[in-house]
Amino acid sequence: MIIPILAVISGLILLVLSADRFVEGTSSVARHFGMPPLLIGMVIIGFGTSLPEMMVSGLAALQGNPGIALGNAYGSNISNIALILGVTALISPISVDSQVLRKELPLLTAITVLAAWQLRDAEISRTDALVLLGVFSGLMYWTIRQGMGKKKDALAIEIEEKLAAHTMPIHRAFGWLVAGLIFLIAASRILVWGAVEIAHDFGVSDLIIGLTVVATGTSLPELASSLIAIRKGEHDIALGNILGSNLFNTLAVVGIAGTIHPLTAGPEVLSRDFLVMATLTVSLFIIGYGFRGPGRINRLEGAGLLSCYIAYTAYLIRIALST
Repeated sequence: MIIPILAVISGLILLVLSADRFVEGTSSVARHFGMPPLLIGMVIIGFGTSLPEMMVSGLAALQGNPGIALGNAYGSNISNIALILGVTALISPISVDSQVLRKELPLLTAITVLAAWQLRDAEISRTDALVLLGVFSGLMYWTIRQGMGKKKDALAIEIEEKLAAHTMPIHRAFGWLVAGLIFLIAASRILVWGAVEIAHDFGVSDLIIGLTVVATGTSLPELASSLIAIRKGEHDIALGNILGSNLFNTLAVVGIAGTIHPLTAGPEVLSRDFLVMATLTVSLFIIGYGFRGPGRINRLEGAGLLSCYIAYTAYLIRIALST
């Protein structure tokens, strides 16, 4: 039992560190080759912060552990909104000024509806997965065009300032890119092995482990990015990290995992876990969109989100202990 627990802890630490280095290296390489800041922020940084979820869910699907694959994706979305935005808004209320983000909020809600429709038969088939990947590709193309058409968008300005403060030589950037990717793969293998062993030893489902330990752990890059951003007053980056990650998780992470191996889901996934995720997503849309002006997530709303996370996690732990 000690070895699997150490494997999960070391896997999570290595996963977070390697993802951070991979994003730093890739962003610097892209900047060296003249990629626009907004494109770097929306594609590379958004992709990079979701790499832990992609690696873990993809490997779990490959090894025949659909519970960890789905639990990691949906659990990360719950953690992103309820835990990360909750904590971030408690520290400092989040203002939503970027028009790019205000368009992503209703899109995320619509995509959540699509995911619910696919889960109606308790399975993400390969066809469902390919649809998710197709929507993801179209969404990325549309979002990039929208964002690139607004040169003075608040998000673009914040990302440009952030990139300017983190420059590095091209050889070092390539080194971080390659090393980060190698350690991401290794960390994912260690983490998935440890999580499966713990689930078997405690007699709980892979899904519960994926929704709790794995999902919260793979969300740590988003937590770190959002806390750093809010401390610097970069509110749009803080929220953009979460929206981008949830879009990647729902479309790309589940899509890639489902393409590798169809993902079966018990009835509790739709009636319990997905319902919580969907409710939080709609709540975020309502409080963050700003129907009469710039959106804002205040401290009271942040406390409400965090309370939801605590209650949901406590409920899952109770289920695990009762089995």
